[in-house]
Amino acid sequence: MSQTVDILPLLAATRKASTSLASADASVKISVLAKLADLLKAQKEIIIAENAKDLANMDAANPMRDRLLLTEARIEALAESLHDVAALPDPSGQVLLNKVLSNGLQLQKMAVPLGVVGVIYESRPNVTIDVAALCIRSGNAAVLRGGTDAWFTNQVLVKLIHEAVQSQGLSTDLVRLLPTDRAHVTTLLQATKYIDVIIPRGSDALIQRVRRESLVPTIETGAGVCHTYVASTADTDMAVHIVLNAKVSRPSVCNSLDTVILHSNQVESFLTKIAPLFLEYKVRIFADSISFPILQVLAYPLLERAQEEDFGREFLDFACSVKVVDDLAEALNHIDQFSSRHSEAIVTSDEQEAQVFLQSVDAAAVYWNASTRFTDGGVFDLGAEIGISTQKLHARGPFALEKLVTEKWVIQGNGQIR
Repeated sequence: MSQTVDILPLLAATRKASTSLASADASVKISVLAKLADLLKAQKEIIIAENAKDLANMDAANPMRDRLLLTEARIEALAESLHDVAALPDPSGQVLLNKVLSNGLQLQKMAVPLGVVGVIYESRPNVTIDVAALCIRSGNAAVLRGGTDAWFTNQVLVKLIHEAVQSQGLSTDLVRLLPTDRAHVTTLLQATKYIDVIIPRGSDALIQRVRRESLVPTIETGAGVCHTYVASTADTDMAVHIVLNAKVSRPSVCNSLDTVILHSNQVESFLTKIAPLFLEYKVRIFADSISFPILQVLAYPLLERAQEEDFGREFLDFACSVKVVDDLAEALNHIDQFSSRHSEAIVTSDEQEAQVFLQSVDAAAVYWNASTRFTDGGVFDLGAEIGISTQKLHARGPFALEKLVTEKWVIQGNGQIR
């Protein structure tokens, strides 16, 4: 898994190969994705067998296990997502501006591929397929540095990607899987000659390292510290339904709920209704000084007193914190202090209050009366995503196909000089 090799020649080969994909016809890129979808379906048993090797090396109690797991249904879904990406308009080659200047120069602004996209990620073999698909469809080469946890799965997936790429006469250098040696991350982050953009997807520690060390421009797909504010006018049953879904449907993903913010008028009724439902999933609650005694009276067994570090914490597990506030302003202050700017929600029947929330909260996605679990490129009909960008430059929210391009100015003349 961890191999000491010089990766610079590998990166150079990927850079060289990227030009062939950038100029390839859209039909070629679509055919690659169709072939890959067929291969995923045909090789399901082999993929699952390799995935089982990775799963065997992970503690069964590790909440990241769900991220690592590939089932027949998940492989089928990956194959379908390839068809979805293939059906999207090719963002590269589009003419964004076309005009003739007063001196006769014909001026065009065109969308072109970024070039070589480096992605560093952890325990998510589906990202291997998503990134490869989005990069191929948009005309970009991809350098993948997955985690040790998913090494066997990633290897077999990239083998299938290479087979699909070769079926259309393209070089396998277009999609590169790097060894998992940690030293290679440093090399990748400094490879300005070969890599055009780095996208980290994973833990806050990974993202912070990339932010500190990268000489290559980066687009962060940040950690998700997601809040749901249950306002005084909220339909309590609706709020319970939304919060339960946001927390337990898939707790190890970045759009799952981490903190419930309750208006003081909602505390007893909401906690009384949510407690038995949370208990079914063994959700551990880190409660503030107001909610703690109420949950004690309800004899909730998985209860702890919240500490300062339990707010702004991405749990990625069956756990959450509870904060009680007296009004919207206090809720907004709490979110502003502890949010990771990913996804934030309000449950309220007051439209004016909802609009204040939606306009005031600084996040990639904001929700009114809906679960934060919807923040996803596939759900947003974007085909797939590389991650959820929490920064503001170039891409924000689901980092999907349309954001994998930059601009080029093309000028045609007939001898003009200046």
